[in-house]
Amino acid sequence: MTVPGRRSSTFMRLLRSGFTDPSAAAALLDSDALAAVRNDPVLLDALGATADPDLALRGLVRLAEAEGESGRRVLLDTLLRSKPLRDRLLGVLGASEALADHLARHSADWHALETYEPADLHPGLADFEQCLADAHDPVRLRVAYRRCLLSIAARDVCGTIDVAETAAELADLATATLRAALRIATAAAPEDAAQCRLAVIAMGKCGGNELNYVSDVDVIFVGDAANGADESAALRAATRLASHLMRICSETTVEGTIWPVDANLRPEGRNGPLVRTLSSHLAYYQRWAKTWEFQALLKARAVAGDPDLGAQYVEAITPLVWQAAERENFVADVQHMRRRVVDNIPAAHVDRELKLGPGGLRDVEFAVQLLQLVHGRSDATLHSRTTLDALHALAAGGYVGRTDAAQLGDAYRFLRAMEHRIQLYRLRRTHLVPEGEADLRRLGRSLGLRTEPVAELNRAWRRHASVVRRLHEKLFYRPLLDAVAQLAPGETRLSPRAAGQRLEALGYADPAAALRHLEALASGVTRKAAIQRTLLPVMLGWFADSADPDAGLLNFRKVSDALGKTPWYLRLLRDEGAAAENLARVLSAGRLAPDLLLRAPEAVALLGDPEGLQPRAADALEQEVLAAVGRADSAEAAVTSARGVRRRELFRTAAADIIGSYGTEDSPAETDLGALVDRVGRAVTDLTAATIGGALRAAVRDQWGDTLPTRFAVIGVGRFGGHELGYGSDADVLFVHEPREGVDEQDAAKAAQAVVAEMRRLLQLPTADPPLLIDADLRPEGRSGPLVRTLASYAAYYRRWSLTWESQALLRAVPVAGDPDLGRRFIDLIDPLRYPAEGLGDDAVREIRRLKARMESERLPRGADPTLHTKLGRGGLSDVEWTVQLLQMRHAWAEPGLRTTRTREALAAAHAAGLIGTEEAQILDEAWVLASRVRNAVMLVRGRAGDTFPTQTRELAAVGRYLGYAEGTVGEMLDDYRRTTRRARAVVDDLFYGG
Repeated sequence: MTVPGRRSSTFMRLLRSGFTDPSAAAALLDSDALAAVRNDPVLLDALGATADPDLALRGLVRLAEAEGESGRRVLLDTLLRSKPLRDRLLGVLGASEALADHLARHSADWHALETYEPADLHPGLADFEQCLADAHDPVRLRVAYRRCLLSIAARDVCGTIDVAETAAELADLATATLRAALRIATAAAPEDAAQCRLAVIAMGKCGGNELNYVSDVDVIFVGDAANGADESAALRAATRLASHLMRICSETTVEGTIWPVDANLRPEGRNGPLVRTLSSHLAYYQRWAKTWEFQALLKARAVAGDPDLGAQYVEAITPLVWQAAERENFVADVQHMRRRVVDNIPAAHVDRELKLGPGGLRDVEFAVQLLQLVHGRSDATLHSRTTLDALHALAAGGYVGRTDAAQLGDAYRFLRAMEHRIQLYRLRRTHLVPEGEADLRRLGRSLGLRTEPVAELNRAWRRHASVVRRLHEKLFYRPLLDAVAQLAPGETRLSPRAAGQRLEALGYADPAAALRHLEALASGVTRKAAIQRTLLPVMLGWFADSADPDAGLLNFRKVSDALGKTPWYLRLLRDEGAAAENLARVLSAGRLAPDLLLRAPEAVALLGDPEGLQPRAADALEQEVLAAVGRADSAEAAVTSARGVRRRELFRTAAADIIGSYGTEDSPAETDLGALVDRVGRAVTDLTAATIGGALRAAVRDQWGDTLPTRFAVIGVGRFGGHELGYGSDADVLFVHEPREGVDEQDAAKAAQAVVAEMRRLLQLPTADPPLLIDADLRPEGRSGPLVRTLASYAAYYRRWSLTWESQALLRAVPVAGDPDLGRRFIDLIDPLRYPAEGLGDDAVREIRRLKARMESERLPRGADPTLHTKLGRGGLSDVEWTVQLLQMRHAWAEPGLRTTRTREALAAAHAAGLIGTEEAQILDEAWVLASRVRNAVMLVRGRAGDTFPTQTRELAAVGRYLGYAEGTVGEMLDDYRRTTRRARAVVDDLFYGG
């Protein structure tokens, strides 16, 4: 019977030793299996030193029970006598449940850990081959493989080998396993082996001698005829051998599986033949291969099969690898692949993804490989397949700062060690950091974190991931600054040629100009230059991620020159997290926003204020413009002041639009694209109304003081009245006046005409700002009619002469400036016209359809692609708006929700009233939003309005980036636009034209 005091003492000792379930541990120590050692303090201390003492104890009991009485005695006696065995065996049992399972099934394998000779510490490929030599079938191969894995894991958890050596041993074991599997496949089909030569090329981590505990082993197979055999027959034989090799390694048996052999990196992937000749491989790589395939080939290594054929393959593809950086769209392809990997991570896993997440292992590997491919063209010292070796070579060659390389290497080693220990636990292929407290505790302790394992692990992991994220940009760009800043002549520095190569590969079309800009910004010992050297590595990365890095850098230099003596500018970019990234996105997104900013550089301050990009309210804009006009001493000066407000607010709107569309690290791209379009439409419309109001006040004040002889109002129509203006839209308006009491009608008319003429003159004064054009062509009688009429004249005209199209044009009429009471009375006048009682008659409907058909055939510009014209093309703005307006004119008399000037609101109201189905409404809304975004994008990118996609490559790519498409996917963008508008046109044909 156990004495209570002794039990309490045992429990406390177990807790102090790191056991989390002392009751279960005490029961296991009291079991018959450990009877001989249950009270031995050496064993308890050794268990307490493992990653998971509870797990180690359970594994030891299972092993002791499996050994039987005589074997158990030998095991326990040896365990107590030999500290090396004790550390290795218990270390494995405390870190790997899967290897404990293996030892429970094959208990004699513990003897593989018994010897502790120098030669045993670092076995090579030949040693692993010897260990697998007697494995003549898949089951025995699995058992032998796990025995070898057991010895690697023991060296790993005891710290005898570091993480790089562990990865190299795992790659050697994989190589030996592939050779053994090919030997088994050859023995099963000697007739196939006799007529072919087969080489196995390792790719990925196996090829790079940096394999994980559990990973797909990527391979490529190369075949050839042997002994005069027919080539086709030889390839069929080689394919059978290769397929059998893959099954031997991949299939599940009573002893489980080894790892999947993945041949999908071969030419044409899974759609291509499993085995090709060397000449067939080369023909594919020279004509069809994509950039990522050359990046993958960087790690190609012949590992099994015919050594001469394997060597010939590697020798033949090596020059192609080191010429890959000269391919068109090289970096765009690499970045696109990296983004695609990140985009494919489930949202719930991003924060736990050790390999693919931000600051993960793939970031390091991609960065190193990209720099290798860029500079390895002219420097053979960079031709390493192994990440850490390549990083060391990059630092030694001056391509990466030594401190940066050391920090990145430390982070990579820590993350790989985490990955190894996570996989070792159950020998499962995973890169997710566990969430459970017990799993995190075991993981932390396995890495030597013993005081507070979970908290220490999380801190270390986040710190290293943060280093990777920070250095991922700095790695590329810091050496460029060192190359031009010339602050430390004794240090290794990129040569001008290497710096140019890197900039060119990173997307800069004019690397010489880029280096001049960098030198102007970062050279010298001033505080300003020092801050720029801190900012530029990250800024350059953001520029490179845009469609036009050269423009981004040039614009940044111009803004910095303009604000260089302003103390707050660089401080804002350095200290306000979002300001620098926001500025980089804005400066590289096209011409409009940078042009506006360069004319008002102080607007940079808006980018650092969390509220700075929110649109101003209409009344606040109106008050600011009118106050500026009031302070001016002439009409021209007044409009110049109003334009200054417009310039700043257009920049605010454009910057918010760009950032909302592109997203930043802290603020992802906005997903409600309709809301983004609506926000731009409201902001530009309110700003246009305020500017016109300011011009009206200036025109009146200059000649008549505070009171015009006639009341005067400006009515917005078209997209202006719909609050749907884009950056390049004209302002469609009607002018209405009403003589004041006691004023002669002719005098009032002359005054009104003079005001209109002066407003138009003032707004058309030469300026570098985007023009604000007033278009009054929708007035009665069109261009033949007077520019301005009295309210009574409008009433008489509409009563007697109004045509259906004029009633349709009035659907979006709303007062925007001038006398508010007169504006309201104008709206009261036109409501019966645009919302006719009992709707439209059949004749009127036919007339609208006829006008629309005529417009389609006559107004589309010659040579324009009707599938890509945003305004008049198939399924574009005109199609959607005319369809919605027809519904308004037919049904607004009975449905108050349709009495709105805004297209999307009217469409939603029509759907709510049951006039259009849910799917049809969504299709029309999507097409209208997309066409509006394309028009806005064209203006942002080109700095001038346009209704079609640009033809210039960089401009088209910039439009694509605004719309959310990655570099190199403009074809997909155009296809999506055509698909969206084609569906919209089908709805228009049904609803507008009646099927």
